[in-house]
This record gives sequence, C-alpha cells and structure tokens, in this order.
Amino acid sequence: MAVDPPEEVRDELLAWARRAVAASTRQRGPAVADMRLLEREALHLTLCFLGWRPAGEIELIGSTLASCAMDVGELSLGAPLWLPPRRPGVLAVEVQDRDGGLAALHRAVSGALADAIGWQPERRRFRGHITVARARGRGRSRRRDQFRGSGESAAAGNGTPLALPATPQLSFTPASVVLYRSQLSPGGASYQALAECELLAAGP
Repeated sequence: MAVDPPEEVRDELLAWARRAVAASTRQRGPAVADMRLLEREALHLTLCFLGWRPAGEIELIGSTLASCAMDVGELSLGAPLWLPPRRPGVLAVEVQDRDGGLAALHRAVSGALADAIGWQPERRRFRGHITVARARGRGRSRRRDQFRGSGESAAAGNGTPLALPATPQLSFTPASVVLYRSQLSPGGASYQALAECELLAAGP
C-alpha cells in the first residue's frame, strides 16, 4: 500500500540519486558498492508492506481503501537516509510530515487492513521515506509474485558518515492510495497497480 509522488518529484529524485551514488562511490563507502538505481515507476512512499498474500484477498483489500480517504496535506522531501542503519543497503530520502496527515493515513490504512484481512502491522515506528537505490542482491525474495511493499527497514537515523549532495527542496500533496503487486526479477522489481482510492483535497 503506497502513495505516489508526482512525476516531476520522481524525476528530481532520480537525478539526485545519480549524483548521490556517484559521490558515495568516490568516497568508497561500504554501503554503496554496486548500487542499482530504481526505475521511476518504482519510486513510491510505502504505507504498509503486506508481504505474501493470497490473490483472493485483492478485491477485499481494494474495497477497504474507501474508508481511508482523507486530506493528508502537503509533504516535503527531507534528509537522505541509508537503511537499515547498521548494515545499509538502501538509499532513501526522508518524507517530512509536518501536519501529521501522512501518519494519520498510515494509521487508517493499517487499521483497515487489520480489520479486513487480519494483517499485523510492523512493530517498528513508521517513518515516511522514498527508496531511490538498492545494493544489488539485497532484499531479494524467492517469492516471484507478491503485493507491493518496502523490503527495507524504516528505522530512524543516518547510518553512514558519507557526505551526500543536498536533497531536492520539493513538496507535494498525495492524490491517492494505491495497492501494488510487485513482480520480482533479476533486474529488479516491477509494479502493477491493483486498486486505488483518491484522497480528499484540502477544503477552502
């Protein structure tokens, strides 16, 4: 379950990720050996990682999205993150939630999934971020077809002293929540949208 940044934000994130990986490689950081940039379509802000679920649940999960329509408000890109901090294999950008709308959406989606399919939320604290690059071979699963999720840790902190270029100073307002299925392959994951719910716009 994820929200998608606008196309222009995705483009800026990819441009930044290229510069960041190049700069980190020059510094010979252990976390950036053989990093693979994600495709533009794979840049999502994951709300909930469902893992391996029966295909028969797709319609039920999709129908629960209507109860999660709310005004999230404006989000902004924050600091770069290496995840997980102790053994980083993922480069991400923090998403700042100044008004708490994203956290409220995460709680709503988590509650709806728990009620509909008995899904159990992760115990670690939710921290919004968008993954832009992964170390090759990290986080791959033998499962070839699963719902969209973020295999990386969302733990707080910056686990590496490497100097990275400043992230783009951009803001955006999420337009919808999307249920994704990920198709895993040696070249990386591709994503298929299975259901979508438009979020409410801010009032006058």
